[in-house]
Amino acid sequence: MKPEHFETIVIGGGQAGLSVGYHLARRGRSFVILDANQRVGDSWRQRWDSLKLFTPARWDSLDGMPFPAPPHSFPTKDAMANYLESYAAHFKLPVRPGNRVERLRRDGRKYIVTSGDRTFVADHVVVAMSSYQSPRVPAFSAQLDPDIVQIHSRDYKNPAQLREGGVLIVGAGNSGAEIAMDLVSRHHVVVAGRDTGEIPFRANSLASRLFLLRIVFRLVFHHILTIRTPIGRKARQSEVHKGGPLIRTRSKDLAAAGVERVGKVVGVKNGLPVLEDGRTMDVTNIVWCSGFTPGFSWIDLPILDAHGVPAHDGGVVTSEPGLYFVGLLFLYAFSSTMIHGVGRDADRIAGVIDERARAYSMSAGPGVVGRVDAIA
Repeated sequence: MKPEHFETIVIGGGQAGLSVGYHLARRGRSFVILDANQRVGDSWRQRWDSLKLFTPARWDSLDGMPFPAPPHSFPTKDAMANYLESYAAHFKLPVRPGNRVERLRRDGRKYIVTSGDRTFVADHVVVAMSSYQSPRVPAFSAQLDPDIVQIHSRDYKNPAQLREGGVLIVGAGNSGAEIAMDLVSRHHVVVAGRDTGEIPFRANSLASRLFLLRIVFRLVFHHILTIRTPIGRKARQSEVHKGGPLIRTRSKDLAAAGVERVGKVVGVKNGLPVLEDGRTMDVTNIVWCSGFTPGFSWIDLPILDAHGVPAHDGGVVTSEPGLYFVGLLFLYAFSSTMIHGVGRDADRIAGVIDERARAYSMSAGPGVVGRVDAIA
């Protein structure tokens, strides 16, 4: 099949990819968005049934289009999926669904993107994907009793997937807390892992609605905790290794519901999980909320470290002339993986692409760079 040529290829059609598309279109740049899913928003639809966003609707809008919900409500995952689908349609963003990228390489100045039997060629490539691509489960999980149901948070949908009996949730971050609350009415639930902390107020309280959320989400997460500030760089290291604070479901909520909290799971004894204090947990189910690995092994370029994490400066890969990232954990700020934060990163990266494309067009002569009608 003949290769297709684009000025920019955006890999990923979630909120990060759509945000990049919006800002590229505003600048009149030519691009395409490749997404592995069959429908825009499917990455949200595939998550657990009871999931609601951890942030209220007023912070869940992408640039240019308000989220259609009461500002202090917490949208469901399906509402978010439908919003993304409407966003792509409203701005006529060129999303190509069903195109899972299998390889990215460079040939001279051009980047070559392979998806099945299709080949795409571009001057610029934006990998608009989160850091949460491949589920991470400890190696010792293979030694657990085969009768124990094991499921990762990525694949968890509802309590019907589990057997009767106790549930051990490994991972005490937001996903672990939310899934614990989803299960505790039917099971004895134990949450294992380090305390990740929590925001110092209730996200649905009157004070937070009027004042505190604006300070935390807009000022602290968006402007103070960035890679350009000492406190931000310190927070980045903490989030990467420890996880972000609990936002909606707090430790008191878990305790009141009857959820037990224990330390880390460190191994297996007689087919059962063992805690760092030596206790053996006699459970019939384990939900691994133990995080993800980046999952960028398909990028055939020397930009990944030993852990598979790409090297970049605020999303710009300095060792590559046309490669960028948007959507990664703490890409520029604590808010980079949040809906309200991804737009700033997308705007900045689209601006870099626009500046570089214009410079190349001027040096190469007229008619080199294709353009599209800009979004008003």
